[in-house]
Amino acid sequence: MKNNKIIIQGKNISLKLIEDSDIQDYYKSGFESIDEEVQWYTGTKHAATKEEIESYVHKIVEDDSRYDFLIINSEGQIIGESVINEIDENARCANFRIALFKSQCCGQGIGSEAIQLTLQFGFEKLKLHRIELEVFSFNTRAYAAYSNAGFVEEGRRREAEFIDGRYWDVIIMGILHHEYKEKVLV
Repeated sequence: MKNNKIIIQGKNISLKLIEDSDIQDYYKSGFESIDEEVQWYTGTKHAATKEEIESYVHKIVEDDSRYDFLIINSEGQIIGESVINEIDENARCANFRIALFKSQCCGQGIGSEAIQLTLQFGFEKLKLHRIELEVFSFNTRAYAAYSNAGFVEEGRRREAEFIDGRYWDVIIMGILHHEYKEKVLV
């Protein structure tokens, strides 16, 4: 059973494992007023209701195969989420995703710091061997952040998503434990 009181302190942000008591602030920060640019980059097709978010959080808090961190700024506000999910304990592999809730938070290094803190947790605390993700081909900013963190493009699902009247590739990226360690030592 996972420890639900995990907080990871970074230089400019902290990551806090989501709890049921965060539902109201989580909904207000990320879902009450959707940022259209964020919606575009994440491929969000459905605006979640407060009830859906509440049900979702209740479910994920109890799920031992995932760690859903809230990204908290220096003022104590929730500005995004960074998630390790689909953990396969036998293969020691997992999926990763991240979202900043407001586009004005992008381009400030917040996402890059959250990626690093989450990778550190995944590789050093969870002892994962591999972490993978998917990113849309039009999301060049995220692709660059993932590459800078050490993720390597492993393949593409060509024209796999239909967004705004057009087909887009889904890029599969991954990072292995030894690649993470090499990146940290640089």
